[in-house]
Amino acid sequence: MAVAVVVAAGRGERLGHARPKALVPLLDRPLLAWSLEALLAVRPLGRLVVVLPAGEELPADPAAWGLTPGAWDGPDGRPRVTAVPGGAERSHSVRAGLAACGDGPPGEPVLVHDGARPLVTPQIVRDCLLPIAQGADAAIAAAPVVDTVKQADGDAGGLPRVVRTVDRSRLWAVQTPQVFRRAALEAALAQPDDVLAAATDDASLVEAAGGDVRLVPCPRTNLKVTVPEDLHLAGLLLADLRQNPGPC
Repeated sequence: MAVAVVVAAGRGERLGHARPKALVPLLDRPLLAWSLEALLAVRPLGRLVVVLPAGEELPADPAAWGLTPGAWDGPDGRPRVTAVPGGAERSHSVRAGLAACGDGPPGEPVLVHDGARPLVTPQIVRDCLLPIAQGADAAIAAAPVVDTVKQADGDAGGLPRVVRTVDRSRLWAVQTPQVFRRAALEAALAQPDDVLAAATDDASLVEAAGGDVRLVPCPRTNLKVTVPEDLHLAGLLLADLRQNPGPC
């Protein structure tokens, strides 16, 4: 079995909404509910901990978020989905979520997902779990970079000056889910708070410690909602999927 930490504690100022980002409406449910629906469909995920902004809670009835009634409960009747408040930075929230998952064996897969990626699918989740079973320390969803990438110097009173064109053939845009061998993630999150605060993603902490981190090719549609344009695009893509559902 595996456990999952869903990071949804961001305030989302760039989205320009009064509600925390993960709770902003997307079609007929909160943004976060779309990710939860996909994760709940993956049987190996025995427990999900949602990290929410302080003062926010999951609804008592998941149907209030458009999810199946009883979705918070596991097959044994015990809670499968619970929530905890987040920390000051993303990695602090992941650490709080992992602690709420309870103890587990060193090789247990721990999945970390951004609640602001509503187009994740059960198949993407299953694909990211597989490398851990094959011995990797971490496996991360990613899409090959397709745009031409330029490196530029700082703005010295004018427009940035191009230094070089970067070879994009070896570049990947990182997404979530990111799945870790529990011992590798626990060691990474045990570092000082300032180190965690500087990390842009959890896999970089494992990578810096010399861990075996693998990339799992995923579609660019597994986007993260950050600005209003992202929310609009996610709504269009989800509406299309509703009309033309593919394999899950």
